[in-house]
Parts: sequence; C-alpha cells; structure tokens
Amino acid sequence: MEILLDNVTKAFALNNNNGESFKVLDHISFVVKENEFVCLLGPSGCGKSTLLRMVAGLEKVDSGVISVDGQEVQGPHPDRPMVFQDYALFPWLTVEKNIAFGLETKGIDPQKQREEVERCLQLVGLKGFEKAYPHELSGGMKQRVGIARVLALKPRILLMDEPFAALDAFTRMKLQDELITLWRQNRFTVIFVTHDVEEAVYLADRIVVMSCRPGKVKSIVPVPLQRPRRRTEFTFLQIRNLVLKQYTTYDPPVEYAI
Repeated sequence: MEILLDNVTKAFALNNNNGESFKVLDHISFVVKENEFVCLLGPSGCGKSTLLRMVAGLEKVDSGVISVDGQEVQGPHPDRPMVFQDYALFPWLTVEKNIAFGLETKGIDPQKQREEVERCLQLVGLKGFEKAYPHELSGGMKQRVGIARVLALKPRILLMDEPFAALDAFTRMKLQDELITLWRQNRFTVIFVTHDVEEAVYLADRIVVMSCRPGKVKSIVPVPLQRPRRRTEFTFLQIRNLVLKQYTTYDPPVEYAI
C-alpha cells in the first residue's frame, strides 16, 4: 500500500488561558511506496511519533492530507497497526492470548486463531512460550510478542515507533535482522521511527531526515545497499556520515571496512 503525506501540519494547544498553541509539524510532504521500508529519523521532540500516530489514524491532522492508496486516513484501521516502544502487552494474558487478541476482536474462527497464532510464534521464534506471561519474558521477547500480534492481522502496512530503543545493543541488532527477514517474507510497507542513525541506515530503503521545532523534512536520503548489510562496509559508513553531518557542525570521521 502506498502512503501519501501532503503538506501535513499539526499543532498542540499550550496549557494556559491565552489560547496559544505550538506547532509540532510544519508542511510535511513525502510518499512511501508500496512494500517500501522507510525510516523517520530525527532528534527527540521533532514530531516523529506524532506523525506516525497520524498515519495510524490515532491523531487528527490540522491541515494537509494523509492518504493510503488514495483513501484519506480518517481514523484507525486494522491495515495500519502500530508496534510501540513499551510493548503494550496485556499483563494478564499469556503470549498466545496476546497474539490472538486482535483476531478475537475481529471475530475470527477459534481454529483459525490457533493456526495463525502458531504461524506467528514460529515467525518470531517464540515457539514453546505460548503459555508464558509478559512478566516472565525478557524485553526482546516481549517485543517479539508485540510484532507477532500485529503480524497475526496480516497487515499491509506496519507502523513502528522506536520499537527497539529500550533494548540492549545485542538484542536490538538481532531484532533488526529478524524484522528485515519478516519484512522480506511478508512484503508489507513499513514506516519505522528512530533517533538512531545507524539503525536507520541498516534498515531503510530511504531515510526521511527531520528537523525539529517545528518538525520539517530536512532531506530524504536513499540507502542503495544490498541486504544483508554490513555496518563496517565503507558505503554504509559514508551514508551514515552523510546523515550525521546534517545534525553536526563537524565532519564525522571516515572509517574503513574491516
């Protein structure tokens, strides 16, 4: 599914009696092509998460248009699920019940629910943890459950709001690889929010680089690297440094592949 953002602007009211507001996003325009993996990159406070929530239909656009395959986004839709940084699991439900939650609310037949849960457990490497509760899982395993829950809905778009930010570096790199594998197998469109330049270069087909206060599109950087990618590859480092240079007043050092 193709996602179009055309001159999207958003402001929030200040908590005072003057009726003032502050602009969070200012005339954001870009297109995410069908089956493309796009990263929204920028510092904290630039409106990345707000923009993602508007694509999901969880926030209203003040002006401009967000459309999916030519249909304006008016609210949430099962085709546009989100994966959150804080996992957003139900602590009183087991892993399998968390994964099946969306299927159950859609009225899917119980037998088909079980089949889909089984498929998604295999996809994210959690076979054998069906009866576990969230408090019994590591952070990486919780995030796998969150990803499995949205994959069970067979979405055509996947929206991810810094899903690996709270994880240690080793778990984060492992889940990045697993996400790319799932994306290549299932071929959905991805918008992935991050403030990590290396993560963006590792994952994305294109990086939408944002500035803040208010959030604007600073540039759109293509990442023409084959997968799997090597973080020590010279071209990878060149692209990383190109992006870093937009946020720094000095030239990042050039490193050579090992």
